[in-house]
Amino acid sequence: MPELPEVEVTRLGVAPHLEGRLVDSVLLRRDGLRWPFPPALPGLLAGQRISHTGRRGKYLLIHFGHGTLIIHLGMSGHLRVLPLGTEPKKHDHFDLVVEGQGDAGRQVLRLHDPRRFGAVLWHANDDGDLDQHALLRGLGVEPLEAHFSGELLFRASRGRKAPVKQFLLAGDVVVGVGNIYACESLFRAGINPKTAAGRISRGRYDKLALAIRAILAEAIVQGGSTLRDFIAVNGQSGYFQQSYFVYDREGVPCRNCSAPVRRIVQGQRSTFYCVHCQK
Repeated sequence: MPELPEVEVTRLGVAPHLEGRLVDSVLLRRDGLRWPFPPALPGLLAGQRISHTGRRGKYLLIHFGHGTLIIHLGMSGHLRVLPLGTEPKKHDHFDLVVEGQGDAGRQVLRLHDPRRFGAVLWHANDDGDLDQHALLRGLGVEPLEAHFSGELLFRASRGRKAPVKQFLLAGDVVVGVGNIYACESLFRAGINPKTAAGRISRGRYDKLALAIRAILAEAIVQGGSTLRDFIAVNGQSGYFQQSYFVYDREGVPCRNCSAPVRRIVQGQRSTFYCVHCQK
């Protein structure tokens, strides 16, 4: 599943093609994906101007004056910006056609989602604050924003017996730190993923918060990771996976100490770590 860096890479890729543009039309090729498409969406968006783009956790946000389009890429979805008239392929389910700029003709923002776990939803301004949308209101702090810190993690973890990796993945304290980046951040901070979240000191959470910020920023710069079908808007795959220290490296010597990287299963997800470097 695309994680925070992949969604941010997608946002950065589509933003220049969308922001400030008028929507020409919307095409829905099926009734919906994980949830039904809003049937009135073509009428709601045609002729409306996109003000800006944003992201909340793994949700891409396309803001209009009267509401926000919420897009989730699901397990295998991706967005591409294509010239108008590009023939759709199988599993191309949603098109947002926008006006051209300068000499460029109209373009299509197209969602491709083979497994259909993605989503395209609409939140009208009249329905209240966007942060109170059912999919967004329970999300934690954005890890790349100023108010994310080790102190925040420390305070939120007191009394929690769940392993620290599950604490990070839950999304109610910090959002967007998915499986890959949780494994890599815990390795960089030297924390065993099996340690109960409530037993970790403030100082170690300070290291973990710094590691999370750095890992996510590095992944964004490198275009994210190549995750199954994920590709960026320009059709290229990310290459952060070349920098992994532990993720998907079971049995391979640790880059720090040469001990074999171990794999365990936590919450039905693979966890990779080094028993020597992570205490």
